[in-house]
Amino acid sequence: MTASRTFASDNNAGVHPEVMAALAAANEGHVHAYGDDPYTQEAIGHFRRHFGEEVAVHFVFNGTGANVSALGALMRSYEACICPETAHINVDECGAFEHLVGGKLLTVPTSDGKLTAELVEASIHGVGVEHHIQPRVVSITQATEYGTVYTPHEIRAIAEAAHAHGLWLHMDGARIANATVSLGCSLREASLDAGVDVLSFGGTKNGILMGEAVVFADPTMAPGFKYVRKQSMQLASKMRFMAAQFTALLQDDLWWRNASHANAMAELLAQKMASVPGVEIFQKVQANEVFARMPAESIVPLQGVADFYLWDEPHSEVRWVTSWDTTESDVERFAAAALQLAHGV
Repeated sequence: MTASRTFASDNNAGVHPEVMAALAAANEGHVHAYGDDPYTQEAIGHFRRHFGEEVAVHFVFNGTGANVSALGALMRSYEACICPETAHINVDECGAFEHLVGGKLLTVPTSDGKLTAELVEASIHGVGVEHHIQPRVVSITQATEYGTVYTPHEIRAIAEAAHAHGLWLHMDGARIANATVSLGCSLREASLDAGVDVLSFGGTKNGILMGEAVVFADPTMAPGFKYVRKQSMQLASKMRFMAAQFTALLQDDLWWRNASHANAMAELLAQKMASVPGVEIFQKVQANEVFARMPAESIVPLQGVADFYLWDEPHSEVRWVTSWDTTESDVERFAAAALQLAHGV
């Protein structure tokens, strides 16, 4: 099989060699199942080093599982979650929130995937009225589905608006590593310190095989989470293999190195493609995603060079995503092909 790299998704990238080595090292002997093992405790220790000794950490299989189990632990079926219209929980999780939590998503149109305190305030109404769904959680994505990044100041403003009304703030951190690198701060500063109550911490897009973590700023806010995780089919029996990957990511800052490289490749890709006639980069490139408009007739031929998503067909909008293993030659080859197409070569 011929190895290739694409710009379709960072999910398409392989497993980082350091993570693979950690998996192999964990594959020795017997340990207790379901997280009662030294590998899981070690990984939790690394999370606490980054986020604080007081946090509660729970490992799950995937991003949808992290989001749905976290929200399910905080909400009742008559309650609602306020989120951007573009949110992953609204667009790309096949109604998992509605099916498993039973609540309602109150979606907000945005131009860049980002909520604001004002948009949150405008979405809160009917509180205490039995005929109306009751707002309970605000959910934001870091980095957003448009590759934009919330500053700690912006998050804090949203958190203050949510908390003033007794709402929790959830962060879908599928690309929290990329956002943190972009901000040049710590993981905690990019999330919990700014007022986030519960974080879905992404690992898959940052170089591991599979797995995400749900991080609660205050363990008492969801004492029943372990039961929700089990009901949501997100409790791994051989937890050590999931945990060992996060130790590899967090102990020597592999998460930062992977995200920093992916972000740099996105910036390079944006610079190269911006010089191609007919290509318009229409969102800020702040993490590892590039959103562009380009001539419709060039899209399919360019997908033959390196696959990528057609984001919005009527407007010829595309998305290019770079990964921990994207190379400069990948970018150069793609940009050269785009330039040839633009000149009809």
